[in-house]
Amino acid sequence: MTDDISELRSRLAIALDVDDLIMATRLARAVSPYFGVAKVGLELFSAAGPEAIGVMRDLGMEVFLDVKLHDIPNTVGKSARVLGALGTRYLTMHARGGPDMLAAGVEGLTAGAEAAGAEPPIGLAVTVLTSDDSAPDHVAPRRMRMAIETGCGGIVCAAADLADARAIAPRLIKVVPGIRPAGSPVDDQARAATPQEAIDGGADLLVVGRAVTRSDDPEHAAEQLAMSLTLP
Repeated sequence: MTDDISELRSRLAIALDVDDLIMATRLARAVSPYFGVAKVGLELFSAAGPEAIGVMRDLGMEVFLDVKLHDIPNTVGKSARVLGALGTRYLTMHARGGPDMLAAGVEGLTAGAEAAGAEPPIGLAVTVLTSDDSAPDHVAPRRMRMAIETGCGGIVCAAADLADARAIAPRLIKVVPGIRPAGSPVDDQARAATPQEAIDGGADLLVVGRAVTRSDDPEHAAEQLAMSLTLP
């Protein structure tokens, strides 16, 4: 069990993968003593839009906007500029879109935040989805290098790719989804890991969803998961 709950909170993100802002708010409020980051994904953002970001910030949580931008560089750059002004802490872009797209996204993020007088969000390059177990071994390392070259502040990768991430991109923030406590169903996560495995592997931010949000008592599930962790 960790002795520093404030550090632990900053390293746990709750995946609010629901289509109702009221339900998302209830979940976020319940787990906020243990989770300091709220992940707003495509489902919630499609349902509630920018309001979801403001609500989570009002709860005292940082916002991880997980919309995985993937389009031509001009479109991604302009979209990132809009999203950069909303007060998010993290924004995902799919590295599959290539270096020009990632660079445009990072530039847009910075410009949008500056125009709004906000702290620049951290652009996260998504390497390989944790539901994808078919990508060749060279893909994730190549996209990690691309993240460095294009100015991204972090990457999203499976726990299995953390050894490569430590070697290739030691200074980038390493975000690991697909987190499942021991004994929990892996659902559609082909490359899942336990929370402690990810922490021990070098993850900076763990993204936890269904293991907590679908529990009969999300607050208790969040507490159990948090208190089971030992930080290095």
